[in-house]
Amino acid sequence: MKSSSRIATVFSLPKLTYRVWKVWLRNLDVFMKTYKVNFFPPLLEPIFYLVALGYGLGTLVQNIQGLPYINFIAPALIAISMMNSSFFECTYGSFVRMYFQKTFDAIITTPVSIEEVIAGELVWGATRSLISSSIVLGVVAAFGLVTSPLFLLIPFVAFLAGLMFSAIAMCFTSIAPNIDFFNYPAFLLITPMFLLSGTFFPLTDLPGFIQITAKAFLPLTHAVSLTRGLIVGDLESSLLISLIWIAAVTPVFFILSINLMKRKLIK
Repeated sequence: MKSSSRIATVFSLPKLTYRVWKVWLRNLDVFMKTYKVNFFPPLLEPIFYLVALGYGLGTLVQNIQGLPYINFIAPALIAISMMNSSFFECTYGSFVRMYFQKTFDAIITTPVSIEEVIAGELVWGATRSLISSSIVLGVVAAFGLVTSPLFLLIPFVAFLAGLMFSAIAMCFTSIAPNIDFFNYPAFLLITPMFLLSGTFFPLTDLPGFIQITAKAFLPLTHAVSLTRGLIVGDLESSLLISLIWIAAVTPVFFILSINLMKRKLIK
């Protein structure tokens, strides 16, 4: 009975109001004060990748799925920025605001509830995904690697995928005893996704069980698939599966992360 009660508790719907946006606005205000620092990494990093891998390594690689290598990896860089910006915002960033800056303690002394604080953090993480991926998309476009008007849908994908990665990240934050704990998800989850999600080579080049694992359990696989399809204009039925996968997983982790964080903070 106790176990079933705990499961029901962590998946219960949180009570949220418009005050979620107050938390989001607070994080936006802080971000705007340091926007220069936050602007350059997502601007310069894809340039390095495109020059080193796209133009450098790309001269030694044959076309992949009918695309020059630089065109193949460019959409993946956009998807990677969605993952990194939102995941690390809701792990390291949220942990610092929670423990070191005591921001959460200050906010919940107002009418804003714990659930609303965490929800605001998650929406902010999705916003960081949108901002970072938009910058990378601009770089990719400047290199002339956007070949379809469907790229206009990427901000929608960025926000949805960012919300998913933020919620997954917040689940780790809810069990983190200290800030060094985040080395585990960074190396055991983010790094495998970075390498094995169809980013720098097709999934079809991997053994069958890894392909199945990547499609079933690695969220970046679906973000890369959607982003690549929208950039090159190749709308396959698998893209709908990726969209449904993300849309199904996101609310589950969203609710779970809020309840886990609530339990952690109340203790």
